[in-house]
Amino acid sequence: MPTIAEILARELDKPLAHVQNVIDLLDQGNTIPFIARYRKELHGSMDDTALRTLEDRLSYLRNLDQRRQEVKNAIDGQGKLTDELSAAIDSAATLAEVEDLYRPYKQKRRTRATVAREKGLEPLALLLLDQGRDCPAPEEAARDYVDPEKGVETLADALQGANDIVAELLSDDAAIRKTLRELLRRQGHLRSLAATEEDTVYRLYYDFDQPIAKLAGHQVLAINRGEKEGVLSVTVLLDRELGLMTLRRAVVRPGSRAMEFIKAACEDAYDRLIYPSLEREARSDLTDAACEGAIANFGLNLKPLLMQPPVKGHVTMGLDPGYAHGCKVAVIDGTGRVLDTAVVYPTYGPRQKQEAIDRLSRLVRRHGVTHIAIGNGTASRETEQMAVEMSRALGGGVSYMMVNEAGASVYSASKLAAEEFPEYDVNLRSAVSIARRMQDPLAELVKIDPKAIGVGQYQHDMPQKRLDETLSGVVEDCVNAVGVDVNTASASLLGRVSGLNAATAKNIVKYREENGAFTGRRQLLKVPKLGPKAFQQSAGFLRVPESKSVLDNTGVHPESYAAAEGLLALCGYTLADVSAGRLADLPDKIKALGEESVARQLDIGVPTLRDVAAELAKPGRDVRDELPAPILRTDVLDIKDLAPGMVLTGTVRNVVDFGVFVDIGVHQDGLVHISQVCNKFIKHPSEAVSVGDIVRVAVLEVDEKRKRISLTMRGVPKDGETDPDCQKTAR
Repeated sequence: MPTIAEILARELDKPLAHVQNVIDLLDQGNTIPFIARYRKELHGSMDDTALRTLEDRLSYLRNLDQRRQEVKNAIDGQGKLTDELSAAIDSAATLAEVEDLYRPYKQKRRTRATVAREKGLEPLALLLLDQGRDCPAPEEAARDYVDPEKGVETLADALQGANDIVAELLSDDAAIRKTLRELLRRQGHLRSLAATEEDTVYRLYYDFDQPIAKLAGHQVLAINRGEKEGVLSVTVLLDRELGLMTLRRAVVRPGSRAMEFIKAACEDAYDRLIYPSLEREARSDLTDAACEGAIANFGLNLKPLLMQPPVKGHVTMGLDPGYAHGCKVAVIDGTGRVLDTAVVYPTYGPRQKQEAIDRLSRLVRRHGVTHIAIGNGTASRETEQMAVEMSRALGGGVSYMMVNEAGASVYSASKLAAEEFPEYDVNLRSAVSIARRMQDPLAELVKIDPKAIGVGQYQHDMPQKRLDETLSGVVEDCVNAVGVDVNTASASLLGRVSGLNAATAKNIVKYREENGAFTGRRQLLKVPKLGPKAFQQSAGFLRVPESKSVLDNTGVHPESYAAAEGLLALCGYTLADVSAGRLADLPDKIKALGEESVARQLDIGVPTLRDVAAELAKPGRDVRDELPAPILRTDVLDIKDLAPGMVLTGTVRNVVDFGVFVDIGVHQDGLVHISQVCNKFIKHPSEAVSVGDIVRVAVLEVDEKRKRISLTMRGVPKDGETDPDCQKTAR
C-alpha cells in the first residue's frame, strides 16, 4: 500500500523527498507563503499554487485514510470484517468507493428488504441469487416459505419479498455501482426543460441536452440555479436498456432456472434503487466539479486583480457616481490621506452639471489633482462625461480611469470603514475607497470580502467555506509576494501577512501608535502575542524603510542576513552600496565566482542565493511595478461611437468559462467569446489572458438596444507587432 507522500509524488509528478519535506513543513505549522519563499531547497522551488494543491490533496487523502479506518471499525464491530474486505477498503481510491463498500453494512432505515428479512425470506433470496445448478424453479423454492403467521400468505408474497432482498443486495454491490457509475459518466446526458412560459435569463436551457462528459461548469451552475428558482426541470438520462444490459451481464447466469426471476429483480433494483441513487450522485458530482472549477477560476481572476500595478504618488480624486444622492467626491494625497470631500449633482440638469464641473475644477487646482478614479456603477456614464468636460476646461493635465467599484459599498458600510473614517458618511467612504483602489489596489481590496470584488460567477452558489479558503489563500499569496510596509499598512493588510492574524495585526498597529514607527524588524518581537514562530513566518514579508539596516527593507529573511552580508563581502560590496543602488555588476560577479561555489561558501542553497541577490539588487522593490501600467484615459467613447472593424485597446475585467469581458472605454464591457480569443484552440480563456491584461480588440458587432458588444482578439496585432496566436500585453 503506497504512503500518502508516494501518492502525492505520483499525482503531482514531484520527487518524493520534496513532497515529504512539504508535508513535514506543513505539519510543523509553516505557512504556504513562507514555505514557497524561504524553503525552496526543501521542495525544489514549487510555487505557491503547486504547494496549495499539494496541501488540498494532503487534506483529502488524510480524510480518506480516516474514513477508511472508521468504516473498518464499524464493520468489525458487526463481526463482518474479512481480510478481503479490509484490503478492498484500504485500496479504495476515493471516498465514494469507500462508501460503496460500506453500504451493505450501514444501518439503514426500514426498507422493503428489511421487512422481507423479518419474514424469514433472506435464505430464499440468496438461493435464487446464487443461481446454482441445483437451484429449483422460483415457485418451487418459494413453497417452503409460505407462512401466514409471518405475513407470507402466498407464493407471490414470498417471491416479492425475495425480489426486494435481491434488489437491495444488487443496489448495495460496490462493483455494480462502480460499473454503472462509470457508464453514466461516459454515456449519460443532462436534460433541462422549461418549467415556465416566461422569458427569463435561463432561456438557453429551456430545451437543453448535453452529454455529461461535455458539460461546462458554468452550464451546470446556471441550470442548478434555474432549477432552484423553479424555472427549469432537470433530469439525468441514460439509455435504460444499456444500463439494464450492463447490470444483467454482471448478475444473470444464462440457463439457470432462476434466470427470469433475477432479470426481473435487476429491473426493480435498477429502476427503484440504483439509477435514482446514481442520478443524485451524478448531479452532486457535476455540481462539485463545477464549483471547484468556478472557485479555481475565481482565484485565477482574483490574483491579477489584486496584483494590478499601483498608480503611486499622485494626488487622486475618487468619484462615486449616483443619481438620487449625487456624485460623491474624495481627494486623497499620494499616501492615501484624505484631503477634501464633496458631493456634486451632475445628473440633475445642465445648471447643476456646470456647477459640479466648476466645483471639481476648484478642487483639482487647490490640491494639484492629476488622476481621477471613477466608479463604474450607476450614473458612471454621466460622471465620466463630466470628468472629460472638466479636464478639457482645465486645458488637460488630468487623466482618468474607470475603477471596478464592486464591493466598495460593502466596505463603506463595514465596521472597518467606520473605524477608519468615523467623520465621513457611508457614501463618502465609498469615494475614498475608489480613489485608493487606483493608488494601491491590493492595499484597498484586502479590506473587502473577496466574494464581493466582482471577478467570479455564481459565487453565492459555491460551498462558502471552500470558496473562502481558496480566496483567502490567493489574497495571502498576493500580499506576501508584494511585501508590506510595517509602518504604514492597515491592520487589514497586516492580517494577511504570513504568520500574522487579526489580533497580532491590531497589536502591531497599536504598538506603532504608542511607540512610534518601527526602526527594525527585530523590534516586532516586542509586540504583544507576536512570538518567535510568528516572527519567523512573517519577518521576511514585512518591510521597515525607516530601519538603519537596508536589509530590513528587502525580502531577505533575517535568518539569511549573515549570508547576504557574506555575499556582499565576497563580491566587494557593502550595505551602503545596496542603499545607493550600486550593485549593477552583482549578477556578473556571482557568475564569475560560480553560483554553486558561492552558495557553499555562504552555507545556503542556490535558490536562496538567487533570491538574496535579486533583493539586494533592488531593495524595497515592488513586483507590481514590473507589470504593464493601467490604461489612463482623457476622452470618452459611447457605444454609439463603435462600429464593426474598429480596433481598440482595453483592459480585461473578468475571465469566465465562455469568454473574456473587456473594458474598452464605454460603459458596457465587451465580450470576447472563447472562440475569438486565439487563432489556436484553447480549453479555457485563462490559457490566453488574465484579469488586468491590456489587450487589443476589434469590434465584431454592436447591439445598442441590448447593450451588447461582441469583440475579437483574433488577428488583431499589438502596437508595432504581429502575434498570430493571442494578442495581449504579458503580465
